[in-house]
Amino acid sequence: MRSDENLVLLRHGQSVYNQERRFTGWADVGLSPTGEAEARRAGRLLRSQGLEYDIAFASLLKRAIKTLWLVSEEMELEWVPIVKAVELNERHYGALQGRTRDEVAAQAGEEQVRLWRRGFSAPPPLEYDDPRHPRFDRRYRDLPPDQLPSSEALADVLRRVVPFWIETIAPSIRSGKRVLVVSHGNALRALVKRLDGISDEGIAAVEIPTGVPIVYELDSELRPRSRRLLCGDEAARV
Repeated sequence: MRSDENLVLLRHGQSVYNQERRFTGWADVGLSPTGEAEARRAGRLLRSQGLEYDIAFASLLKRAIKTLWLVSEEMELEWVPIVKAVELNERHYGALQGRTRDEVAAQAGEEQVRLWRRGFSAPPPLEYDDPRHPRFDRRYRDLPPDQLPSSEALADVLRRVVPFWIETIAPSIRSGKRVLVVSHGNALRALVKRLDGISDEGIAAVEIPTGVPIVYELDSELRPRSRRLLCGDEAARV
């Protein structure tokens, strides 16, 4: 990265479920061909801007991990250390996971779908014995079952993302490292809310596009001095 820019947030490239307009959450689906192209393009954009990173963070979901791999390949930074953490997983969408938005809207209404997607209310939970419940997924076997969600509101995502930022990501930046975080729409909304001081009402309108790097310059107190989106040949400051 440029010497004054020390944080990049990146939502994974388009997933297969994104393409099909399905609720994804913790469902571990891969990138679509478009998503792979978005990830590679993000890497090329970062490289063209002279941006680099010293450590990268990603969720435990393969759409984020694969995006990070493709970005690293485009930037020739495959050697950079990677920290994978459940705290950066997408918001758990409970019983909605795998269902299309149109299907859910036909049953619950468009407004309810909007509230579940953007608001602070939690979607209907998975049954505890549902085979899709994360307690049956071996990647989470070291976590107590009662700490694994059946559904999450955005407030729940904030409660896991913000402490991870404070305890793990922020110390890396304070030590002088340049950081890349590859995660998901709602987890990144939680980080943006924290960094930019956005209200509960305001965060509902924030959209994090797939495959578009958000580049921050943070001061010594980790307050944003600048923020820009790399969305094409030119960077847009927002």
